[in-house]
Amino acid sequence: MKERIVGTVRRVNGPVVEADGITDAIMMEMVQVGEVRITGEVIKLEGKGAVIQVYEDTTGIAPGDPVYGSGEPMSVELGPGLIGTIYDGIQRPLEALFDISREFIQRGISVPKLSRTTRWTFSPAAKEGDEVQGGQCLGTVQETERILHNILVPPGISGSLSYLAPSGDYTVEDIIARVRTLEGEKELKMYQSWPIRKPRPSADRLPLSEPLVTGQRVIDTLFPLAKGGTVAIPGGFGTGKTMTQHAIAKWCDADIIVYIGCGERGNEMTDVLTEFPKLVDPRTNLSLMNRTILIANTSNMPVSAREASIYTGVTIAEYFRDQGYHVAIMADSTSRWAEALRELSGRMEEMPAEEGFPAYLPTRIAEFYERAGYMKTLGGKEGSVSIIGAVSPPGGDFSEPVTQHTKRFVRCFWGLDRQLANARHYPAIGWLDSYSEYLEDIKGWWEEKVGPEWSADRSEILDLLQKEVRLQQVVKLVGPDALPDSQRFVIEVCTVFKNAFLQQNAFDDIDRYSTAEKQSRMLHLIVTYWRRGAEAIQRGVTLVKLKRMKILQDVIKMKFSIANENMEDFERLEMKLERSLDRLGAIYDEN
Repeated sequence: MKERIVGTVRRVNGPVVEADGITDAIMMEMVQVGEVRITGEVIKLEGKGAVIQVYEDTTGIAPGDPVYGSGEPMSVELGPGLIGTIYDGIQRPLEALFDISREFIQRGISVPKLSRTTRWTFSPAAKEGDEVQGGQCLGTVQETERILHNILVPPGISGSLSYLAPSGDYTVEDIIARVRTLEGEKELKMYQSWPIRKPRPSADRLPLSEPLVTGQRVIDTLFPLAKGGTVAIPGGFGTGKTMTQHAIAKWCDADIIVYIGCGERGNEMTDVLTEFPKLVDPRTNLSLMNRTILIANTSNMPVSAREASIYTGVTIAEYFRDQGYHVAIMADSTSRWAEALRELSGRMEEMPAEEGFPAYLPTRIAEFYERAGYMKTLGGKEGSVSIIGAVSPPGGDFSEPVTQHTKRFVRCFWGLDRQLANARHYPAIGWLDSYSEYLEDIKGWWEEKVGPEWSADRSEILDLLQKEVRLQQVVKLVGPDALPDSQRFVIEVCTVFKNAFLQQNAFDDIDRYSTAEKQSRMLHLIVTYWRRGAEAIQRGVTLVKLKRMKILQDVIKMKFSIANENMEDFERLEMKLERSLDRLGAIYDEN
């Protein structure tokens, strides 16, 4: 990085620095301010003046201090060593910073984003003389037991491969290839840099057709998310946003998890940093960190770094997508990111919009969520980035700007319900406010992989939940005894569905994760109870008799008693249920 003095400090306003005498700077250029060299980014140019947002504490910076330019935009380094690392919002490895400065990070401290000393075993996948282009794989590195890291030609480079390193151990700084291009010969290393605010290119955007299976029944069955899709999880304090994201991170079928702690409380991020390494990946029985990248940016860190952390995370996710992996991003929480935008906008004296947020808030939210998708990569593979963004509306008010603008740009919405959380019903995803627009996209996958009855069963149970809400309003006015058995049975079936299906115990070895097949079988059993029970009531069977059936307790406990691999137990349970209902109906037919 070639540094030169591009101006001097004129005014300091928190994380916003105004500079004069700017003669050689470009928009979004990464700069360093003052003799302590705190990192910043040029966000406004006007004449010979510039506005810089800095990512560290500006205490001690004074007018007249130099501003050093780099000639490059704010970028991340992408290569072997990303997996399992804990970064801050501008991709500084926190463990390396701790080794140098201990508990409190020194200002201006700089360490390599990727280790320059670790040696990786490189296996070539091309040969000298080959014509290569951006996105093509030059070779592989076994980064973890699960992740085979593909070393890619950076986008925008194409030509003839004049040199390719043989198999062996190399650092990320070693030259592993040379490409003869029209502009001359370019040397390639194991890592590449990419501007965080610029989406990485792909060959094509593919239709979404496969669900991101999370093992959480209320999500997969009622409000499914497609791989490459976007979802918002809004909820007030204590409703379980972070816990829901943790469960998805552990159990979803994404290849790689990027967890962004954006402006969260320090103790919450401490829990993440201490618990994630202890979590066991259920697919490999190894540490979950073997497929996870953590970006920690707590609420007491500079707000501008909080604003950058979102882009850092999504750029890393796009890099692994380009290798053909399916990546899930957990952004917790985008409200804190929006608050950082508001603070920076206020310090730059921009005209505020609703609730003080900048007028460009919807644009920034859209730009972030648009970077999700199921793509055909430049190298001809298929990969996806799914974005799961938590929103923290003040007071749980879903009508506030961040939640409302986010709803415009996502196709799935998991609204957390305060009453469910207070009742210890987790996941506390409310079935009245939530929705998914991916149903038609992934219905074919469910019907092919699981069973043709899934769509009809799901529609029927959602219809019952809607009816139950209206009936509960009547019950509050006149009591349940005023309703006929046919309507009281609707309330009974919905109660069974909530307790036996929607509520899930994260501490139970069997219940914490349900395969798609188990979810479908459980749903079908409950819908069968509804259909056959409704017929029995029409023939004269009383609701009391239906509720007293012994088999009903087995249905309610099936989430704990039947493991994912024991699908034949569901067949036996369904046969018992059918026989019990047949016997009950036969008694009343004889009478």
